[in-house]
Amino acid sequence: MKERNLVQENIEKLEKLFPGCVTEVRGKNGELKKAVDMDLLRQLLTEGETEETYSFTWVGKRAAMAEADQPAEQVLVPRKDLSLDWEKTGNCYIEGDNLEVLKLLEKDYGGRIKMIYIDPPYNTGHDFVYRDSFAMDSGEYRSRTGGDGKNIPADGRYHSDWCSMMYSRLTAARRLLTEDGILFMSIDDNELSNLQKIAGEIFGGSHFLACFPRITKKAGKTTEAIAKNHDYVLAFSRGDSPRFYLPSHTDAGFKYSDEYVEERGKYKLNQTLDYNSLSYSPGLDYPIEIDGETFYPGNSYEKYLERKEGKHARADWAWRWSRDLFEFGLKNGFVVVKKYENYSRIYTKTYQNARIVRTGSGFAVEHVNRTRAISTLEFVENRFSNDNGKKNLLKLFDSSVFDYAKPVALIRALVQYSTSGDDLVLDFFSGSGTTAQAVMEQNLADGGNRKFILVQAPEATAPRSDGARAGFGTICEIGRERIRRAGEQLKQEHPSAAERIDTGFRVFQAENRGMDEGGRR
Repeated sequence: MKERNLVQENIEKLEKLFPGCVTEVRGKNGELKKAVDMDLLRQLLTEGETEETYSFTWVGKRAAMAEADQPAEQVLVPRKDLSLDWEKTGNCYIEGDNLEVLKLLEKDYGGRIKMIYIDPPYNTGHDFVYRDSFAMDSGEYRSRTGGDGKNIPADGRYHSDWCSMMYSRLTAARRLLTEDGILFMSIDDNELSNLQKIAGEIFGGSHFLACFPRITKKAGKTTEAIAKNHDYVLAFSRGDSPRFYLPSHTDAGFKYSDEYVEERGKYKLNQTLDYNSLSYSPGLDYPIEIDGETFYPGNSYEKYLERKEGKHARADWAWRWSRDLFEFGLKNGFVVVKKYENYSRIYTKTYQNARIVRTGSGFAVEHVNRTRAISTLEFVENRFSNDNGKKNLLKLFDSSVFDYAKPVALIRALVQYSTSGDDLVLDFFSGSGTTAQAVMEQNLADGGNRKFILVQAPEATAPRSDGARAGFGTICEIGRERIRRAGEQLKQEHPSAAERIDTGFRVFQAENRGMDEGGRR
């Protein structure tokens, strides 16, 4: 909670590289402080003259950039009365403005968060509640741009305030991620392009990983000609080598068993040893004898003789394995002969949990957990839709209590793919608390000990909403109660794992610093 001045810290770092670019200026309070001569720094870092550059900007961007580096003005106050298992838990639920909280978290959590998931306001015209100190009212916007200041999609301020809000928060959030950490962000068409540009500028364009479309609903009434049934999940990495935990791969083809099934799992037969589409190589064209029967690539002795005389195409029949690899595979159970009515063919076995690898002295059997790549179409199944997000809440409450809650399956999949062990997961637009439930459920599934940090502004529930009718005055009250009920449900359904799963949380509230007798914070 110690106050930091990140601007001055960054200037000191620049001074070590470019001492001539750092000078002194007198601040508003009359004290001297270090500053950067940006014109001189630009000259030193520019090769040749350039008049035009590609840039993405909006009115208020500079203020948003500066705000992310300003010291926090608040402190985190513990609320044991609102917490659950304060003495035992490693989870945190923080109520307050998330920009302030992100700054406060940096001291203890800088570079320690493995995954961040956020579901920020989509800026649909009625869900934007973040009015930062650098956000402009319509009068100021008109004076700086000449616009009329109406908050409609065609107006610049409609996007400017949202972009400024996201820029400062993503800048602060990046500092919390581990070098192999990953950021996931839900968004829809309203701000997709802007969010991708903002994150690309902060994290680096080369650290953009994927844009996953996500189904929001399968069908439904709409007054528009085109029904919008999906949104997106953007993924960015902090460093060059993000660490993923790929999902296990299995399919119906793994249905055969042999004497190795206990150690290798089941196997499938989907590849013959001979192919006619390989670039022809004489070394891969040889006879094989098994149980008194001789095999040739393509099942033809005559064609084999022609190929050996040089009468072959550029791509022609040959074995996929060299002679020494085949002998190793045959000896170790990776080869099977399938007999048909008039002929036989050699197949190679693909085991679920084993494969042949080359070693310095030959070959060996390596035991593996077969995985698959994460598809960009991973989240188009109905279990990832908003309907299931609503069903998740109805299992815990008498009504949905929160509109447009993300489904547990979505965030749990992201947690599974990007974290393990005792990794930390952060959500600083936590809403109803789906991320906490997802972390607890994934820990139950794979034995992990992940911890969550949730941040949510204490927004009032909308009048006459299901949440308000259920007696919840703020979004935070809904989030805390959801975590309590989800944790209790897990313990009831899995009593043997009740002691292992951390379902508690410590509550903190961000509050303004007090003043000393001299009027200082």
